[in-house]
Amino acid sequence: MIKIRSWQVALASLSLITATVCLLRPTAVSAQAQQAQEAQLAQQFVLFDVTFPFSKMDADTSTPSKSHYYVRGKAINPKRPLDWTSPVDYRNGTVHIRTEVLERPASGEATQWSLCYIPNRGQGNGYGCTGTDRYTEKGVYEKDVSMKSFWENNAIIWSEGIKQMDLVMKDKDGNKTHTRTDPEKFFPTRVRITMIQVAAGAKYDPKLVPNLPENKIAH
Repeated sequence: MIKIRSWQVALASLSLITATVCLLRPTAVSAQAQQAQEAQLAQQFVLFDVTFPFSKMDADTSTPSKSHYYVRGKAINPKRPLDWTSPVDYRNGTVHIRTEVLERPASGEATQWSLCYIPNRGQGNGYGCTGTDRYTEKGVYEKDVSMKSFWENNAIIWSEGIKQMDLVMKDKDGNKTHTRTDPEKFFPTRVRITMIQVAAGAKYDPKLVPNLPENKIAH
């Protein structure tokens, strides 16, 4: 009788262990999937995604500098890392620049935007700038830029983060558009500019960027 009872107790214990494993397995799989997704997301982040109109008056009255559109406050990703060198190395990675020109005069005049990183702490010049492609018509323009190739990238203390971004509208020769004698060739315009920071060794994945239209063709 004692042996039968011992066998029943052992069987009940085995059933309990099996049930526990079954209950834990989905949680373990879910946790692994979440960790994998977080690791993938950590390979890139959207620094900003802004859509804005820009008129000659906007260019003339922007402060403290003309022809500037300032990305700061809530417009720049509040979850951006403070340290761009560790634990994820964005400083030695790339930046994917997506420019969607929604409206512009049909002048055929080439336009571009300088995209300037304004750091919490700089050295030398104190800031550095990359830029969009030159464009002459409406459409989507995309490119990847090394974070070590653009103008004055070494003037930024990357371990202390980026405070804001200054976007500067220029002509094909790098002159600020508000200084042109033919502003009607540039204004008014409306653009969407998105900058995605990609970690060193990683590749840009558009699927990880929210609200991108899939039917747009990149130049």
